[in-house]
Amino acid sequence: MPASAPAAPRRRLDARVREQQIVEGAAEFFARRGLEAQMRELAGELGIAHTLLYHYFPTKRALIERVYEQTIAGRWEPRWEALLDDAARPPAAKLHAFYREYLAAILTPVWLRILVHSGLSDGLIPNRYFALVREKLFPRLLREARRGAGSRSRARATPREEALLMAFHGGLIYHLGIWPLVYQQPYAGAGDAALIDTYIADRVQGLLVQMPLVMAPPARLPAAA
Repeated sequence: MPASAPAAPRRRLDARVREQQIVEGAAEFFARRGLEAQMRELAGELGIAHTLLYHYFPTKRALIERVYEQTIAGRWEPRWEALLDDAARPPAAKLHAFYREYLAAILTPVWLRILVHSGLSDGLIPNRYFALVREKLFPRLLREARRGAGSRSRARATPREEALLMAFHGGLIYHLGIWPLVYQQPYAGAGDAALIDTYIADRVQGLLVQMPLVMAPPARLPAAA
């Protein structure tokens, strides 16, 4: 009886490939299980020894920070800043074009669920995300909304302006992302690209219509008789 052929040696993965596989697997794992899930469980799902997992990421926080950099921050495109800074385009056109691309890039189950899970635990990822948004997006959003209202003011956002911007930005993410992908509730027009584009245009128009009202001094309520 002929001897069986020796088993082929297992090919070792390049360290960068292995690390990338761990980060991608961790993102999916934390999105499903929450950030309180254990590293040993993650290693089991990835089919690797937990000692190997700790070789690449000595602490759970280090792994979560890497997941943030790739899954959340890594989806921000520097060219969006150039788009919003293009003085030749009117505010409505810029905001519409930006949010069409931005929402398509971020509204995935992994992005949303990791953000929500972290907000319910240590808050690390929402803190990082909103720091990015406050640095790269909100000043531009404020400038364009004011420009649409005929103002060139560079003053810091008033509380009313900040509330309006948050309602606009958060409203789009809630309607088109959190509602269907976190709460798993359908919304009218889901999957209809043209209708979703119209929803974005409607929200942008609403922001620009409300901005002059928000910039004006608050109306005084009539005195009680």
